[in-house]
Amino acid sequence: MDSPRGRIYLMKLGVEGKVALSEPFARHIDTCLGCMACVTACPSGVRYDRLIEATRPQIERHVPRAGGDRVFRRLLFALFPYARRLQVAAVPLWLYQRLGVQRLARATGIVNVLPARLRAMESVLPTLSLSQVCGERLPERVAPSGPTRRRVALLLGCVQRAFFSHVNAATARVLAAEGCEVLIPRAQGCCGALLVHSGFEGPALDFARRLVDTFDHLDVDTVVTNAAGCGSTLKEYGHLLCDDPAYAARAAALASKCQDVSEVLDELEPRAPRGPLPWRVAYHDACHLQHAQGITRQPRRVLKSIPSLEVVEIPEAGVCCGSAGIYNLVEPEAARELGARKVTNLLKTGADAVVSANPGCLLQIASGLRAVGRDMRTFHLVELVDASIRGTGSGARRWGPETGARV
Repeated sequence: MDSPRGRIYLMKLGVEGKVALSEPFARHIDTCLGCMACVTACPSGVRYDRLIEATRPQIERHVPRAGGDRVFRRLLFALFPYARRLQVAAVPLWLYQRLGVQRLARATGIVNVLPARLRAMESVLPTLSLSQVCGERLPERVAPSGPTRRRVALLLGCVQRAFFSHVNAATARVLAAEGCEVLIPRAQGCCGALLVHSGFEGPALDFARRLVDTFDHLDVDTVVTNAAGCGSTLKEYGHLLCDDPAYAARAAALASKCQDVSEVLDELEPRAPRGPLPWRVAYHDACHLQHAQGITRQPRRVLKSIPSLEVVEIPEAGVCCGSAGIYNLVEPEAARELGARKVTNLLKTGADAVVSANPGCLLQIASGLRAVGRDMRTFHLVELVDASIRGTGSGARRWGPETGARV
């Protein structure tokens, strides 16, 4: 029952009233990663993604969760969809690292006395800087370099905005360098992706409506995402809000404009000169990019446009790293095993760094690398494009994966 076919059979029995929506039923659904690899593999084109995302809200409505599980999930969703709350929470976490408490706690094994889920949260915590904690405030408009080729709006995300603000800044710079006028609505909130994938349907749809309201009035060609989970959800807005007469058409229109940054860069013939990056990097396919959105060739073509950059493939590229939204926090043991498997395959490549297009994947892989004592750099794809473009100008920063520093 822990296979896609078995879960579909359970769903069918539930709809027919032949099995109860009970804790055992919920457990089979909870252990699903939601990686959508089965959607890619299925020769019949079964939309398992829509089936699982329709089932999870029923579980949240009808299956009471144990007290600790319920509180933990509510805590996650009181925090993660809110970038400002994440930034506030980052302050004590930054002090935890800055004052050396984290190093001491890990060296002495104190973290091992924490409950498994809290240990998982601590293990994926990225190295924070004061600039990240304070947040990088982007302008509401970034002018294109040279004649305008496309007018785009940038989705900032929540975890991306709080812990990877430099990725959003790099995305805006790269798009502008390639001739895009970039609009960045300051009022934008969460897209609802984590909530959708976890069955919190009501709040997810509220977030989706607010995002439609924010982006609807913008006269843009494309809404650009740089987080795979956000992009896959945004592209499903027409389906998510199809029963809402006030939003159905607007949501579908917004979804039709949504593209991952790798899609945009692949479509635009490179105009900004690119400097060489003589590194060997392994590209990790985020599940919600390769399986949910069907995007695999575009990121690789974008990376291959960078001179001297060698891109190598990770064995078992279609297997999830274990991040899967909040899966690595609510199912830490299974996620840890998947993360270790991904790291083992990654190390076989002999790469200098690993590149992906999703913040959760980058955090999960970095955690797995630390667990085996390997200090390999992790990058978002757009960071390398940004480094290549900026490295061609006088006084531009040079990036060194071997030092982990921006010089």
